[in-house]
Amino acid sequence: MTDTMAIDRSQWAEQLDAVTRDHEGDEVTIEVLDKDWGDAHEAERMPLTYVTYDKKDDVVIIGVGGRSAAWPVLLRHMVRHPVEVSLATVGDEAVLRVAEQHGTVTLVTIKAKQG
Repeated sequence: MTDTMAIDRSQWAEQLDAVTRDHEGDEVTIEVLDKDWGDAHEAERMPLTYVTYDKKDDVVIIGVGGRSAAWPVLLRHMVRHPVEVSLATVGDEAVLRVAEQHGTVTLVTIKAKQG
């Protein structure tokens, strides 16, 4: 069963902070879907460090890695001037969808740790 929730802009920071609290360290894949440049994986099976919304700069930031010897470098994926943020859950996975005005979509698939 899929449960999808569009997040109101006024709640982006709070809801993305909750995603960080609930999923920090869980395995994530970041995919960018772009009609002009094509689809691409930005990160695959890396530990989530944080997801946040910076209201001042109007940017969603997804940080992965950077907290262990296995993943010593923190990588950041930024979505500037997002127009929509939604969160879906399917079983033990959560999918964060961030859309930009010109149509590019970033999908962050989070797989919960087992046990």
